[in-house]
Amino acid sequence: MAINMDINFKKIKNLPKNIQILIVSIPSLILIVLFVIFVFMPKNKEINSLNARITTLNQEIVKSEAMVRKLDLLIEESKMLNAKLAKLQEQLPEEKEVSELLKQISGAGLQSGLDILLWKPEARITSPDNLYVEIPVKVEVKTGYHNLGVFFGHVSRLPRLVNISSLDLRVKDVKDKNTQSLITAAFTARTFASVSPAEMSETKGQESK
Repeated sequence: MAINMDINFKKIKNLPKNIQILIVSIPSLILIVLFVIFVFMPKNKEINSLNARITTLNQEIVKSEAMVRKLDLLIEESKMLNAKLAKLQEQLPEEKEVSELLKQISGAGLQSGLDILLWKPEARITSPDNLYVEIPVKVEVKTGYHNLGVFFGHVSRLPRLVNISSLDLRVKDVKDKNTQSLITAAFTARTFASVSPAEMSETKGQESK
């Protein structure tokens, strides 16, 4: 059954003006409603969804940028620590090089005019973290104040790390040929050596048993 959509414009003209406007506006209103339901609302929903996704992505970008900045700082800190470690390792010879270092210390003593009365290496001490070993040497010398100071100066300028501790000075009544009062000085010279990777692995293996 067909629907007659013909509009009798003559009859419409006879209607009141406000009714005419309403009748003419109905098709436009229907189009507007259809546009809102089938076009505007879906598009608006899609736009809101995209805006929410963009906001989430922007937040993730900000977090990622912060993580990148933090990563850059961590990389820079790692470089600094590695440089510091390399410098410290230069001051820590391998244990096989320690004997040469002890010879340098002894040579510095003789060069400074010290009469070495005692030179006694003691048992090495491994650090708790197993990264280095401490090698103490008991030393006793006879010399003058000035020469002792010269010797300590030589030791401080050695490229390797040497620590002087437990210093005990005793004045002797005897003077040397330069009328300098002689003293006996007893102290412990401590040097340090890095632990080789093989030794470190061996120690860790023993601890795990």
